[in-house]
Amino acid sequence: MITRSIADFQRQFAQLPATAPGCARGAFLVTPLGFHLAEQSASDNRYMAMHAGVDANAALAEHAQLARRVSALLPTVCFPGDAQTPDAVFPNNVFATAPGRSIIGRMRHPVRQREAERPDIRGFFRDIAAYQEIDLSTLDGVAELTGCLVIDRARGIGYCGLSERCDEAGAAAMHAAFGLRLTFCFELADGEYHTNVVMSVLAGRALVIAPGGFADAAVAQALAQAYAPRTLLLSAAQKADYAGNCIALSDDSVWMSERAAVSLGPDQRQDLASWGFRIEAVALPEIEKAGGSLRCCVGEMY
Repeated sequence: MITRSIADFQRQFAQLPATAPGCARGAFLVTPLGFHLAEQSASDNRYMAMHAGVDANAALAEHAQLARRVSALLPTVCFPGDAQTPDAVFPNNVFATAPGRSIIGRMRHPVRQREAERPDIRGFFRDIAAYQEIDLSTLDGVAELTGCLVIDRARGIGYCGLSERCDEAGAAAMHAAFGLRLTFCFELADGEYHTNVVMSVLAGRALVIAPGGFADAAVAQALAQAYAPRTLLLSAAQKADYAGNCIALSDDSVWMSERAAVSLGPDQRQDLASWGFRIEAVALPEIEKAGGSLRCCVGEMY
């Protein structure tokens, strides 16, 4: 089912137990070679620091540390970046997986559409990992994969924020491509470009959410209630510090940038710990100037 109805979502959520693996079995990243800020992306990404100078070497060092840390937990593949595709450091918007399938997104901006054409990444998933390729890149719509679609993998539920980066055609295409049981669509607040900046489902058993990122407060309330009492509410300032752009890479760890981790209060840290999550923080100050954070850097292999 694909729905925009809060009542439909609540009814279906109650009938979908968390029985599938909630975390990925591997990760893939794209290095920030030739790192700079893409002007096209800045047209609808207010998180980008377009007036700040960027240090490409510092971005490479940050990313190498991220890759090292993630690879200590999961098998991790790193693909080289390219100065012609500066946003490729955030690969989860263009490439994603579900069990047995690789999915290629339909990006809004040409600078990101070029990423979807990469034969090496396509070939890796198709020929080496033996995934069935589902190519949405020619879709008549916009579907920026797990940027706009936050997935509760354990339940097979997709939370799709509609904005310039995803429309209803894109939501329907992703629902089918990921093999979801339920997709709940809603409008993001003005100025928000991706759902994974305003919420994250942690291993199917907890929710991190910034209510101010939603156009309809009732939607945010319904999501928070669905995962209660394991719901972590974020302030606008914490959202701006990328605390919503986090990811559970194992059943007992939640990963976020150092900036995001510092923004959390003692009670929030205690809540995560009581729910069985240790915080793994990685410093990404240069990469975050490009308008995304740790979750955006990590592609998941299911």
